[in-house]
Formats: sequence, structure tokens, C-alpha cells
Amino acid sequence: MNENTQAEHILVCLSSAPSNAKIIRTAARMAAAFHSKLTALFVETPAFAAASAEDHQRLLDNRKLAQRLGASIETVYGDDVAFLIAEYARLLSITRIVLGQSAVKRRHLLGKMTLTEQLISHAPGLDIHIIPDKAADSGYRPTSEHRRDLRELIRNIGKSLGILAGATGLSLLFYEIGFTHANIIMVYILGVLLTSIATSGRVYSLISSFASVIIFNYLFTAPRFSLAAYDTGYPVTFLVMFLTAYITGTLAIRYKEQAGHSAKSAHRMKILLETDRLLAKAGSKQAILDAAAAQIGKLLDRPLVIFENDGGRLSAPYLYPSTLEMTSKRELEVAHWVLANNRAAGATTDRMQDAEYLYLALRVSQRVYGVVGILAKHKPLDASEQSILLSILGECALALENEKNTREKEAAAILAENERLRANLLRTISHDLRTPLTTISGNADNLLSCGNELDSETRHRLYQDIYDDAQWLTDLVENLLSATRIEESHLGLNTSAELLYDILDSAMQHCKRKVAGRCIEFLPPEDLLLVRVDPGLVTQVIVNLLDNALKYTPHGSCIKLSATAEDAFVRVSVADDGPGIPDEEKPLVFEKFFCCSGSGTEHRRQLGLGLYLCRAIVEAHGGTIGVKDNLPHGAIFHFTLPREEIPHNE
Repeated sequence: MNENTQAEHILVCLSSAPSNAKIIRTAARMAAAFHSKLTALFVETPAFAAASAEDHQRLLDNRKLAQRLGASIETVYGDDVAFLIAEYARLLSITRIVLGQSAVKRRHLLGKMTLTEQLISHAPGLDIHIIPDKAADSGYRPTSEHRRDLRELIRNIGKSLGILAGATGLSLLFYEIGFTHANIIMVYILGVLLTSIATSGRVYSLISSFASVIIFNYLFTAPRFSLAAYDTGYPVTFLVMFLTAYITGTLAIRYKEQAGHSAKSAHRMKILLETDRLLAKAGSKQAILDAAAAQIGKLLDRPLVIFENDGGRLSAPYLYPSTLEMTSKRELEVAHWVLANNRAAGATTDRMQDAEYLYLALRVSQRVYGVVGILAKHKPLDASEQSILLSILGECALALENEKNTREKEAAAILAENERLRANLLRTISHDLRTPLTTISGNADNLLSCGNELDSETRHRLYQDIYDDAQWLTDLVENLLSATRIEESHLGLNTSAELLYDILDSAMQHCKRKVAGRCIEFLPPEDLLLVRVDPGLVTQVIVNLLDNALKYTPHGSCIKLSATAEDAFVRVSVADDGPGIPDEEKPLVFEKFFCCSGSGTEHRRQLGLGLYLCRAIVEAHGGTIGVKDNLPHGAIFHFTLPREEIPHNE
């Protein structure tokens, strides 16, 4: 019993009939009793396009009622209502269909089967429930909108008269040539067919069919130029001619209307497919909103406004077109209400109907990503437009959710990578910090306990070891702090115009104590070179490069520091004649925690942060950094800095 209840799916047919509201409520109660899904289906026929404004409004009210009662709204297009309902029921595994009593009683011309009989014929396995309703006895029929634009009326009449005149002229020519009456009749049938295609109403083809019979009788049957006919077979000929012309014209109109619906459906399907493609390509939140707005504009050709959900509040509005102005406080109140309640409001709804815009939530389930407002006060959306619009908004909300998930995954990946790097850093420096601290502590203890007993050379060596280890720790801490600033994007530049010579000389003085059996040759620039840099950070770059050369070259090596002008930049180079860097390691030397395998002094402790900091500082200044071979052996590290013009006093 429980399994059968869960499998139930009820379909209620929407229409513009006054009794349809009762049918919808009954179907909703039935769905609640069966704990089943409820779907409300509207079959839009070509004839409904000419329905009155009252019928359109009544259909819209019935749609809203079905939505409030929990039904999902669907729309299909075509002429054969019963077949479309039965086919839709088959595709969605519908088990019960709910109809009104009027559908049972109504019979059409020539004894055509009722809608219920047709449904039974197309889908004999369905349970069809007929809801009796006294209102159905009033004989409601959808009415056409009789008001027509005067210019359209004149155009249609002109086209009809023109085609009829053309057919008559061609028929007179055929008559003079000696063609038979059958040929002339075919000309008039062709004229009625062309009238059906060229005009926008069935009445013109009907009048054209009748006029063709009268003109044919007047001009081409004996006696000519009278409405009398001597031949007893002419009445049958006239009747057949009229029916053939009218049926042909009616079929042409029907196919034209179906072609129009097909074109409209194809256009809307194309918009949906384009929307899916554009949203898939959009790489940012703004691009997603712009793509959705463009597709909604193609569909509706109306102004619209989009608000983002900014932490439970509305962001500044995105207006489409951009020249649109939206200053009404009432409109913002309605948009805030939609964001807070996750329900539609505004024009054409039951809530805050005085608004100019219809506001809908951009949502996935209960998560609201924004609010979309569409101008609908004086022109409500029809059923098909609203269905496609909801699909576009759903696709947009899914794209926003995917974009949010992507950003969160990227942030989580970056956080995980940072945590991994921090863990590696802690594991690396834990030993490196302990070793110099132990050395400093041991040497200091020796000096304190038996310093007077040591000769001056031994004491000097201990002092030098303490100084070297303390200096190494100082450099390590500086590099760690700088690396932290870079990772947290806090590497701010305080740039000023500086003489490059002063920066190079300052770096040289800083490295004098670290030479230890090597020589540093300073080749000052020939001209005064002015650069716009942060002097402290650039000094650190040069010191790191010199220190790197000292650590990776053997005793007796020579290191050259030089600078040259290159157009709008200045190139600084640090060249050594050490063992050099293998080609496979050159692309990696500026990566964090990378240390070359060919260190000439293996006892030196390295973390691989110095060159990483150099690259970050140089790139922050807008320059580039690299390394190349120094033939016949060695390496040259070089980087560029923006050059500043030296002011000339007149």
C-alpha cells in the first residue's frame, strides 16, 4: 500500500475556464491524500493567441493558484490537446488525470469525440477523474479578442482584395486563351490559399472563398455577368469550390500558426541552450550575472535589475540596460522582502502588487544568491515566458553555486598548501635552529667557565663562531618574516628615487664580514643611475644574491657586482666563477625551499628562501630576475629595476 502511494503522480489540466480553480483545488486535495506529486499542465493551442485579455488573466490566476497549492507548472504547445496530454502523462509516468465536467459534456462539430474519450483512446491505462461543477453548465467558451488595430485591418483587407483581383485577372486571361473551368477554379483556390498565408485571420479566407464563388459564377458561367446558372451541375460545383477553397485556406492558417509556435519554441529552446553554454564559460560571478541578464533580455525584451545576496543584504543593483534608473524606495523594499522570504513578489503576484517589477529569487533550494526584477506592471508574462524564465534563473543560480564551490575549493587548496609549507618549514628549521643555538650556548659556556685559561686565538675563534651563528639566525629570521609578508600579501613598497650606487655600496658593506677567503669586486656604473625602488628591499635582494654566491663558491673564488643601463630599466648582475648551476635546476632556483645540489660548502645550512624572496621583491617592483651560465664556469644572477630620469636644472 505504501509503495503504491509513493508511486502516484497526479496531473491536473489548466485552462482559462472559470471552473478551473475548483478543479485545481480538488486535484491538490487528492495529491495530499495520496501523498503524491502534483503537476499542472497547460496545452497552448494556436487559437489561444487570439484569446481575450480576460481569458489570459484568468489563466494566469489559475497558474498562481496551482503554484500556491504545490503544483509544478508545465506548458506544451500544439493542436491535438488530448494527444499532448496523453503523451506528457506517458513520459512523466502520470497515474491520474483530473478534468472538469465541461470537458465531458462538450462535443464538437461533426460528432468529434470529447476530450475524455480521446484521452481514453490515447492512454487507456490512465485513471481519469471527472470533477462535476455547476459552473460548467453555463457553456463557457474561450473568447477571442475582437479589438484589432485599424492599420492591421486595412492591411489585411488590402492584401485580400489584391490577391482576389490578381486571381480574377489571371482567370480572365485563362478564359480568353480557352482554358477550362477547372483551371480557373484552381486559380481561385490558389488565391484563397495565398490569402490565408498573407493575412492574420480566418475570416479573410472565409470571405475570399465566398467571393471567389460569386465572381466565378458572375464572370465565367453562362449566362455571364449574372448570378444565374443554366447548368444544373453548377450548384454542386460552387459548393465543392467553396468547401475546397475554405478547407485549404483553413489548413494553411493552421500550419502557419503551428509554424509560428514552432519558431517561438525553437527560439526559446535556442535561448536555453545558449544560456547553458554561456554560463558554463563564465568564469566569475559578474560574468554569470551578465550572461543571464543578456539571455533574459533576449527572451523578454524588457528592462531588468539584478541584486546579489551580500551577506543577507542586497548589493548595489546591476541595471540592464545600464541607462536604466531605479530610485523607487518601494521597489527596493519588495526586493528585500523577496531576499528575506525566498518567494516571488511584486507586479502580477499576490504580494506587494503595487510594484512596477516582478521580483524572483535566484536560488538553489533554500539558498538565495540574489534577486531578479523584471518590468511586468503593464505587461504580465505569459505562461511560456515564465516557464523559460524560471529555467534560466535556475541555471544561473546553479552556476553561481558552482562558482562559489569552486572558489571555496581553491581557497581550501591554498590553505592546505600553506599549511603543508608551514609544516615543512617548521620541520626544516627545528633542527637548523637547534644546531646554532646549541653551538652558541656551548661556546658561551666555555668562555664563561674557563675563558681566562684559553689563549687569545682560541677565544677569538669562539667569539667568531658565536657571531657567525648569531648572524645566521638573524638572516634566517629576516627571511622568514619576509616570506610571511609575501604569503599574506603584505609586501608593501615605499618607493623613492634612489642612486643605484648608494644601494650597491650599502649591500657591499653588509657582506664584508662574510667574504671568508673570497673576493668581491665592485664595478660601479659609469653613469649616475637613478632608480625608483624601495631601497631597503632592493638592498636585501643584492645581499641575498651576494650571500648566495659566497655560500656556493669555494675559497679563492671571485664575485663581481655590476650594473648597466638598459633603456627604461637598470640591470644589476652578480657573477661568480664557482661550479655553476645545472641546466635542469635553473628553472627551480627561485622556488621556495629549493636548494641546489652542487653546494661548494656542504656544512652550510640552507632553507631555500633567499632567492625566493629576491624574485618576489623584484617582481613587486615590476622587474624580472634570472640566472645564466658565466663562461667558462660559474653563474650570473641578474635582475632589472625601473629607471628614473635624472632631473636637469635649467
